[in-house]
Amino acid sequence: MSTPAAAPTGRIAQMRQAYKLTKQYDPRIGLILFATFIVVAAVVAGLSIWLLGTGWLAITATVVTSLLSAFLATTILFGRRAEKAMFAQVEGQIGAAAAVLQMLGRGWTIAPGVGVNKSQDIVHRAIGRAGVVLVGEGKSLSRTKNLLVTEAKKHERMVGETIPVTTILVGDAEGATPLPKLVKTVRKLPKAISPAEQTEMMHKIKALDAMRPNIPMPRGPMPTSMKGARKAMRG
Repeated sequence: MSTPAAAPTGRIAQMRQAYKLTKQYDPRIGLILFATFIVVAAVVAGLSIWLLGTGWLAITATVVTSLLSAFLATTILFGRRAEKAMFAQVEGQIGAAAAVLQMLGRGWTIAPGVGVNKSQDIVHRAIGRAGVVLVGEGKSLSRTKNLLVTEAKKHERMVGETIPVTTILVGDAEGATPLPKLVKTVRKLPKAISPAEQTEMMHKIKALDAMRPNIPMPRGPMPTSMKGARKAMRG
C-alpha cells in the first residue's frame, strides 16, 4: 500500500488544496465563484441603496453589507461544490468510508480497517456518544454484511449489552447508505451513553484490539486528503 502524503495543516494550504481538488472535477469553479460574488454583491448593493439611500453612512453600510453577503454566498457555494468533488475523489477507492468518517470531527474516534476479509471487504469503526458504529464497505454487499455481523458480535461481547453497537453498510443498493450520506447518518444516531461510559468503553475496545491478529490492509490508495479540505471549508 502506498504511503499517503501528509495533509496540509495551514489554513491557506488547506484552502488551496480544497480549491485544486474541486477544480479537477469542476473546471469552471473559478468563473462560477467569481460570477456568484459579483451578482450577489450587485443585488445586495442595489437593494441597500434603494432602502437606505445614498448618504455617506448609507454608502458605507451598502459596501460592507454587499461584500460580506457576497463573500458568504460564495463560501457556501464553494463548500457545496468542494464537498461533491471530495466524494467524487474517494468514491470507489479502498478505504473511502474511512476517509469520510474523518469528517465527523470532535467527539468521535475513528479506527479504519478493524475487520478485513480475503475479498478486501472492510469494516471501519467510529466510537462516540452514540456508542460503537461499525461501517462496512466492499464490492459484495452480502459478504460485507456478513463481515459486519461478525465484527458486531465481537464488539457486543466486549462492551456489554448497555452499549449500542450500530452497523452501517455503505453502498448504492437498497438498504445500504450512500457514501455522501454516511456522515449525516452517523450524526443522526441518538446519544446513548455518557462521557464516562464512553471512556470506559474505549478501554474495553483497546483490549479487544489488543487480542486481534495483525490485519493485512487491502492494497491500494487510501484516500487521506478529505479531512484537511473539509477543515478548510468549515473555517
